Amino acid sequence: MFAGMNTGATPSLAPHHMALIPQERLAEIQKEYFTELAHIATNPEAIEVKDRRFSGKAWHSSWSKVIAATYLLNSKHLLSLAQAVDTDEKTRQKILFTTEQMIDALSPSNFIATNPEVLENIISTQGQSIQKGIVNLLGDMKKGKVSITDESAFEVGKNIATTEGHVVFRNELFELIQYTPLTETVFSRPYLMVPPCINKYYILDLQPDNSVVRHMVSQGHTVFLVSWKNPDASMAQVSWEDYVGKGVIKAIEVVQDIGASKQINILGFCVGGTLTTSALAVLAARDQHPAASLTLFTTLLDFTNTGILDVFIDEGMVELRENTIGGKGGKYGMMSGLDLGNTFSFLRPNDLVWNYVVENYLKGNSPPPFDLLYWNGDSTNLPGNMYCWYLRHTYLQNDLIKPGKVTICGEKIDLGKIKCPAYLYASQEDHIVPWQSAYQSTHILKGKNRFVLGASGHIAGVINPPAKNKRYYFENNKIEPTAEAWLEGAKQIPGSWWPNYTAWLEQFGGERKPASKTFGNAKYKKLEAAPGIYVKEKSSLDQLQTNN
Repeated sequence: MFAGMNTGATPSLAPHHMALIPQERLAEIQKEYFTELAHIATNPEAIEVKDRRFSGKAWHSSWSKVIAATYLLNSKHLLSLAQAVDTDEKTRQKILFTTEQMIDALSPSNFIATNPEVLENIISTQGQSIQKGIVNLLGDMKKGKVSITDESAFEVGKNIATTEGHVVFRNELFELIQYTPLTETVFSRPYLMVPPCINKYYILDLQPDNSVVRHMVSQGHTVFLVSWKNPDASMAQVSWEDYVGKGVIKAIEVVQDIGASKQINILGFCVGGTLTTSALAVLAARDQHPAASLTLFTTLLDFTNTGILDVFIDEGMVELRENTIGGKGGKYGMMSGLDLGNTFSFLRPNDLVWNYVVENYLKGNSPPPFDLLYWNGDSTNLPGNMYCWYLRHTYLQNDLIKPGKVTICGEKIDLGKIKCPAYLYASQEDHIVPWQSAYQSTHILKGKNRFVLGASGHIAGVINPPAKNKRYYFENNKIEPTAEAWLEGAKQIPGSWWPNYTAWLEQFGGERKPASKTFGNAKYKKLEAAPGIYVKEKSSLDQLQTNN
């Protein structure tokens, strides 16, 4: 079906594929295809290729433009066929996803013979570019992933994750970091940040000019942050309940104690937001309400629409994981952080895979240093027990939004019992947490909610410091019945949304008091300096041996 994609040959359909598409629609698609193909063949000089993969000068020759234009036409044709298949929506999405993956892999830019930039590079370097490319390829094969940044340029605690502070608590699941004040006075209520356990915390503390942590400290908040341990095989049986109870709830208790405050402000990011909300629901069931405010960054509570990730998850897939690493039959294992990272990269293959295949292997270049991409490649494992519970009860069955459906830490969960004010942030181009799904949290949480929509994607939308004055965000103080209605009434505001957030949070900070240089208290002693120990632990194959 995809034969000849990289050379621009006409795609073909086998009879059994054609039978899945209504004949009338198939005829329309084929007519459109041959009309556009004839235009390319008869007037190659008029071809205009609008795709950054083919934007270099070497692609401007007639032959190269024909190759690129025919490939793009074939791609369009195959996507039209995939979208026209007469089947249920989930199957159609799987077909479409697979088709897109094949199309991206077979781009003429990914092959030496059909990439004029690569050919010119080989000639100009007298073959040195290919030699360097082979060295790069062999190095990446040892690592098990495509290099997307110069990893030697960064070291955690040296030039990344450098905001000053100290670990004040440690257990088998996390370290709690308390950060050094940067202002003479601070809000009386402390501020706890819970990052995702699927990645390391320092996405919130990259470098001083783009650190969320440092920004919040500079606004006068006493910031505490959970640094999750990178699990090894000994932790394969650790559960979602453990992450909620021994993780988030314990962190809340420690922060309350050190801060001498019954109520605190709490932020959860992505999976950290789902864990945090679960923890607050457990405490609400016990008639405990420690959150003066709740902030959720790009977080799913309602998993009805999970976007592109939905193509990976069905009953068969979840059962397979449960039977191999999730504890069925007493067999526990680990979900590899490397495998998770590679999966997420292929959600955006042209940006995070094929671009680097071309640059690193075909052209022999080395990727430049980029802090966000360094973090992206610093993978963490997940305990099989926890991972499988998460898959089944969120992505597969969407149980968290069903009052009383699941029991966590001995309590039947009802997210509607969380009634503190909430600031809910989503990113407009997020392919992991669709913003419309994040908006549904405004109807699940029963406090006074505020929703803000930022530009860009899952990470870049969040890490948008005011000093750079980039992008924009949408604001609408009214919570509408639907996400679309909210956006229709929203105002677009240029720049970062961070000032909007910190202004909102001030009202829940309490009175200001003189900042203290003391870390921890009599019960919770000051330990290592930030960033602590856990964040420096690297994933390795040795960590993934299965426990039976």
